[in-house]
Amino acid sequence: MRVTRRPAPRAETGAVASVPPATRASRPGWRDPRLWVGVLIVAVSVVAGARLLAAADDTVSVWAVAADTGPGAELAPDDLVAHRVRFADAGDLDHYFSVDDELPADLRLVRGVTAGELLPRAAIGAADAAADTVELPIAVDAEQVPPSVRAGTVVDVYLLAGGKDGAVRSLDDATVVDAPDLEATFGAATGRRQLVLAVPEADAATFLEALGRAESPVLTVVRGG
Repeated sequence: MRVTRRPAPRAETGAVASVPPATRASRPGWRDPRLWVGVLIVAVSVVAGARLLAAADDTVSVWAVAADTGPGAELAPDDLVAHRVRFADAGDLDHYFSVDDELPADLRLVRGVTAGELLPRAAIGAADAAADTVELPIAVDAEQVPPSVRAGTVVDVYLLAGGKDGAVRSLDDATVVDAPDLEATFGAATGRRQLVLAVPEADAATFLEALGRAESPVLTVVRGG
């Protein structure tokens, strides 16, 4: 049997495919809530940024001591470093020296200041105020000295004379000028640690008299706050 194939119908040449009309996005009007939400976010960001900048501006450069320094020492520019500090109370700045302050050349430390400590005005005095300060060496059993004691530390020294009085505080608020490690001195053999304290001359004399009168004296060093 003969099968006849019919040709597929051809598309009409004049036919055009239909295209949906293009839609343009309309700009949001001033009543559109999305516009106001965006404006609010921008405003909050600007205010937050302004406050952060204002907080950063609250810091002030203040002089700090670069290394442990004992009383009687005269501070040179190389002995100071600038630290940026933010004080909770603006009046606290009056107790320290800002980098804009000029340190008088004839003033010296009247008490020890540790490395990194802000330079307090109370630690500075006239040269003659530190003239009566002497360096007093003492030898203390190693177990009677806190390991954290170093140059610049403020300590109290107690004297145990073996009598009825017990331990007596013989030196108050003495500044450690030098505190070598036990291994760096002859103390490695004796087990005694040497400390050099800066104390008023009168206090040193009183302490040595009490030490000379004591039988089998024992010294104990207590670190201050």
